[in-house]
Amino acid sequence: MFFRFYKRVIQLFFCLIFCLSISTLVMAEELYDIVIENGRVIDPETERDENGLNIGIDGKQIVRISREPLSGKRIIDATGLVVIPGFIDPLSYDPNPIGSWYKLADGVTTNLALHGGAVSPTDYFEKHKKLDPPINYGTSFFVAKMRSRMQPNPYLRLSKEEIERLVEAAEKALGEGAMAISFSLEYYPGTKRDEIIPLMKLAAEYNVPVFFHLRYSTMYGRGGNNIDGINEVLDYARETGAAIHIDHINSTGGTFSMEESLALLRQAKEEGLSITACTYPYNYWATRLSSARFDEGWQDRFQIDYDDLQLIGHKERMTEETFKKYRAEKGVLAAAYAIPEEDLVRSLKEDYIMIGSDGMIEPDPFGGAPGMNNHPRGAGNFSRVIARYVREENVISLMEAVKKMTLLPVQLLEEQVPALRKKGRIQEGMDADIVIFNYDEIQDKADVINPAQYTEGIYYVLVNGQVVIDEEGIHQDVRTGEVIRSFFEK
Repeated sequence: MFFRFYKRVIQLFFCLIFCLSISTLVMAEELYDIVIENGRVIDPETERDENGLNIGIDGKQIVRISREPLSGKRIIDATGLVVIPGFIDPLSYDPNPIGSWYKLADGVTTNLALHGGAVSPTDYFEKHKKLDPPINYGTSFFVAKMRSRMQPNPYLRLSKEEIERLVEAAEKALGEGAMAISFSLEYYPGTKRDEIIPLMKLAAEYNVPVFFHLRYSTMYGRGGNNIDGINEVLDYARETGAAIHIDHINSTGGTFSMEESLALLRQAKEEGLSITACTYPYNYWATRLSSARFDEGWQDRFQIDYDDLQLIGHKERMTEETFKKYRAEKGVLAAAYAIPEEDLVRSLKEDYIMIGSDGMIEPDPFGGAPGMNNHPRGAGNFSRVIARYVREENVISLMEAVKKMTLLPVQLLEEQVPALRKKGRIQEGMDADIVIFNYDEIQDKADVINPAQYTEGIYYVLVNGQVVIDEEGIHQDVRTGEVIRSFFEK
């Protein structure tokens, strides 16, 4: 009997060992929804840059990153490819049924309309929910749109009562999910200090940044220059304590003065002010010929002439006659070759300057092909940073570029925007917004003649754990974009 007892104990012991082995094997063979295997994974927050990693995705999240093999219902072979977070465009416009796909093909998974935006985020979110965007989207409170309802003339100031209504509308918008307040001072010259300060105090109270298209875009001409424009908003920041973001500093605020402009911003940051800015990788800007930017004296201000302007979609440069013709029409867009390349390169090197497109491919208002009234940055902005300024010209490193296009916009906004706390990183627990590309092949194709061209070299794009672009192309039936909005504790 004693022998049988110990025999039974030994049997139970080996049974336990066998069960534990099976359990360990099952755990090792956990089946993920998607596995991205053997990629070069770059995480901008931890500065991890490693080859041969495997990523397990369940639902919308990254749940495991490992050197050990992982099993998945779908396997994406990333051998020889780079795996990074989806790009976050902080300076875009409203998603639309055409432009969103060009953004995705350029690696953008989160599209934020913070240069422009909405008066009512509730209406904005309802409208776009019906359109079912394939990318994540959010908005700011757009001061110009609200003030235009009260004062259609952009050169005139608002009354005291109108400013009070403007502030009320802004506070309501923040409560509805706006994540910033946006000004366009150059296009609305009537916007003065008495209008700006109350809104900046509101932004400081809610701890959201204020986005500024500055009042001046050059060092030449009458009325003011870049340094005046920067000092104006820095003074507002000192007075109110609000964080400020300078839109596209390569074309507004830094053109012809980049080193001096950046020195002012660095000094302000050393004082303790919260300052960020963005740039885009083109040496030309584009805007409507009917805008205030082309008011009398534009040749002197921007150091260009008619033959430095090119109508979008056309090879020919403009003449005085064609300029007058199209300026009389509304909505006609022209590219202006007016950004010194050295200013652009200098802006890219500044560590707090992120990448923003200031563009979205939209339907042609004149009934032409899609995108023929848009700057090519709406389709190739982010890939161009890597292709030209990382790979070809070595202006910045790939890690620096990824930070500028993912982590920096997240860090600017995430304190009041919880959804962004899980974006912009390749880490366990983060949302699976992922771009997989070939470093040697990634290339923007959009240009002034044909802005609506898809980027090449991006093999896969995932939004919230779903594959939207793969070897078969763009899957326009995959619509997993989500609202990105602010929340405030009461």
